[in-house]
Amino acid sequence: MQPIVRIAEKDEMPQVLELIQELADFEKEPDAVAITADDLKEAGYGETPLFRCFVAEVDNTIVGMALVYFRFSTWKGRTLHLEDLVVKDSMRGKGVGESLYKEVMNYGRTEGVKRIQWEVLGWNKGAIKFYERTGANVLYDWHVVHMHEDGLKHYLREH
Repeated sequence: MQPIVRIAEKDEMPQVLELIQELADFEKEPDAVAITADDLKEAGYGETPLFRCFVAEVDNTIVGMALVYFRFSTWKGRTLHLEDLVVKDSMRGKGVGESLYKEVMNYGRTEGVKRIQWEVLGWNKGAIKFYERTGANVLYDWHVVHMHEDGLKHYLREH
C-alpha cells in the first residue's frame, strides 16, 4: 500500500491538527499544542501563506503530514525548515514517513534551497538512524534554544 503524498487542502487542517497532537503526545508534551485548526487555515492559506503542508493518504484517509516553511541562512541563503513530520502510530514502519520525507526533499530541491533543516529529539534513536542513513547530518554539538511567550514578556519587562 503505497501512500499518496500531496499538498494539504485548507479544509484538511482539522486532520492535520490531530496529527500535530499525536506528535505532541509521542514527544511527551501532550498539553503543548495551543494552535487551532482555524489558526492553521489562516496561517497556511491566507494572502501570504506561512507554510506548506504535505499529507500522506492511504485508502482516502490522511495518515501522515509534513509541514515546512522557508528560512534564510546568513551562511547558505534560502533554506527550508521541516517543522514537523508525523505519521499515525498505526501506520509507522510502513513507508509513510519515508514517502513524506522524500516529498519534502524533492520540494526543497525544486525550490532551489541550499539546505533543509529540522530538529530531532535525542532519545528518538529510530529517527536519528533514519536521517543519518539518508545522508543527513545530525549536529550533536548544537542545542536548540526557544524563547516562549512568557519568557519573552518577562525578559522585555526586566530589560
